Amino acid sequence: MTAPLLIDVADPWAGRPTPTGGVVPRPRLVAALGATAAGCVAVLSAPAGYGKTTLLCQWEAEDPRPFVWLTVDHRDDEDPARLRERAAALLEPMPAGEPFVVVLDDAHALRAAATRLALRRIAADLPPEAVLAIATRAEAPLPIARLRAEHRLVELGTGRLAMHRDEAAAVVALDGRRLPADELDALMALTEGWPAALSLALLALADGRIPTELSAADDLFAAYLEDEVLAGLRPSDRVFLRRTSVLQTLTGPGCDTVLDRTGSAGVLARLAFANVLLIPLDRRGERLRCHRLLAGTLAAELARVEPAHADRLHRRAAGWCGGAGDLDGAVRHALAGGDVPRAARMTWASAAHAVAHGDGAAVERRLALFSARETATHPELALTAATTGLIAGRGDLVSHWSSAAAVLAAADAPPAVFGMLAVFRATLGHDGLPGAIDDAAHAAAQLSGDDLAIALCHFVAGAARHLLGDRERARAELISGARRAAVAAPALHALCLAQLGVLAVERQDRAEATELVARARAQVERHGLQDAPACALVFAASAAVRAQDGRAEDARADLAHATRLQEALVDFAPWYEAELRILCAWAAWRLCDVPGAIAHLNDAARYVRSAPEATVLTAWLDGTQDQVAQAAAPTASLTAAELRILRYLPTHLSFREIAERTFVSANTVKTQANAVYRKLDVSSRSEAVTRARALGVLDPA
Repeated sequence: MTAPLLIDVADPWAGRPTPTGGVVPRPRLVAALGATAAGCVAVLSAPAGYGKTTLLCQWEAEDPRPFVWLTVDHRDDEDPARLRERAAALLEPMPAGEPFVVVLDDAHALRAAATRLALRRIAADLPPEAVLAIATRAEAPLPIARLRAEHRLVELGTGRLAMHRDEAAAVVALDGRRLPADELDALMALTEGWPAALSLALLALADGRIPTELSAADDLFAAYLEDEVLAGLRPSDRVFLRRTSVLQTLTGPGCDTVLDRTGSAGVLARLAFANVLLIPLDRRGERLRCHRLLAGTLAAELARVEPAHADRLHRRAAGWCGGAGDLDGAVRHALAGGDVPRAARMTWASAAHAVAHGDGAAVERRLALFSARETATHPELALTAATTGLIAGRGDLVSHWSSAAAVLAAADAPPAVFGMLAVFRATLGHDGLPGAIDDAAHAAAQLSGDDLAIALCHFVAGAARHLLGDRERARAELISGARRAAVAAPALHALCLAQLGVLAVERQDRAEATELVARARAQVERHGLQDAPACALVFAASAAVRAQDGRAEDARADLAHATRLQEALVDFAPWYEAELRILCAWAAWRLCDVPGAIAHLNDAARYVRSAPEATVLTAWLDGTQDQVAQAAAPTASLTAAELRILRYLPTHLSFREIAERTFVSANTVKTQANAVYRKLDVSSRSEAVTRARALGVLDPA
């Protein structure tokens, strides 16, 4: 196997290395270095294994300017005079006025203040035609800020020196391999483009392993990190990194909390300055993370060296993440620290808000962190699973998990637990609409202060009263629910507005109905709830109102969407299923889709039979079935274009004015109007309007 990216230095004190084996060309970086003008400084600053020296060799091979190399070591750090003498000896033979490049390799070895000052003087005394290139594992001991302000600095840090995907593929190809895209992606995710790690990965691949099997726990990576990164740390810094490895994001306050100490920000700044594989997450370097391989190695070391300490660190981390709003992190740390009850409480506490704002995926993601047994043995997790089932329209899951929570809940459980069980019973409505009203009232009494749950109670009670015929109290409940949910629960806010819109349709207040369903639909779209099956009612109400307003294309789109969401509902509340289908039938009928209307009505009839006390549903079903039956024969053949013209016939607009509104010619309008007369068996515009109103295709005057 060809060994890639290795450097053999015959005389390490003389400095010029000789690359051996395969080397991956890096033209994008060579070009950046080659553009360095006279009098400027190029700084390559990254941890070990990022190919700094190899890149400098590639640059020298491509650049016509002569290069002089000076590789420094601890002897130069101990004797600044030696460093000055070596630099002078290298620079003496360089011809005056000719451009050249001075390479100072391993500059991180210069730690003493006197030595760093000597280096600054050497750099300042270079002739103006010279370029200084410094390779270091730490920050370069130069006035970087001033050079940057003077536009005399070219910087290649860890981010730029990390290999891109195509370069990683080239590394693999050095060994005659070509990885599938998913395996190359896995390799990049693990190594983050770290050249040394890619080179080590080749050794594992040569043993028959595949990239998806590799991890930070592999000895190949751990040994390299030990030799090149961890061994040079102060003991206290190593303990600091090992114990903070439980955190994905490193900040001063976060590390202080986890370690129960102060001064972590200073330690992080010093380690970042030393390029210890800490990757900045912001421009100020206040938020960092460990390279994935380093984090994995440190986590394994923590489990091996301080296993008893790990749980305590994770529990503190859970508190820190929870206070910072990182609920996913808080749950993960609580579980890692063995505190399952705490993780369950945090998951339940965040569930309702996330689901109500359309982020059911976040709740499902947290639930997935628990085992099936844990979910089935903690009432908070069972309630959480029931909540996700509710927004997904899965009544079967709501019923299953709420029943499980009821069994698990101890007699002294918080009132909120029993309140939510009552909410689920009310929402499913399996005890009938009067029972739903009672359950909603009982739940609201136990959930004082929980705007989201109480808004749900108002919606259920309002819809139930509406369908029982108590419209005034229904309206009051729905208005209260909409107010409670306006900020706390966008999905419930939209449902309350949609139900109020249906009440307005019954009152024949078209303006209010249009406004309410438009607001409901906008709320759903604004919060990304379009695919929530529980919001199907919003689209069904919008389809019915838009069809009534003559917005045929918009109504068709809403009807199709409501039908798709309806198909995802499983064992949901019978009243909801029935109302949803009747509203879809109204829309289909207004759109002259008589077969579609009949299908929705036949489907609705099954659910209406499951809610016999819902007299309003029965009246809607019977009345709509009668209207559709009367209208079926004469209107079934009306086309969408003819229906659109029919909507304008009750107005005082002339055919020419109707043509302008519908973007067709006056002759087309006349032809379509005549087709309407013929199909309705009338001979004039006024007779067509009268006949259409009698059939229910047009609203009464």
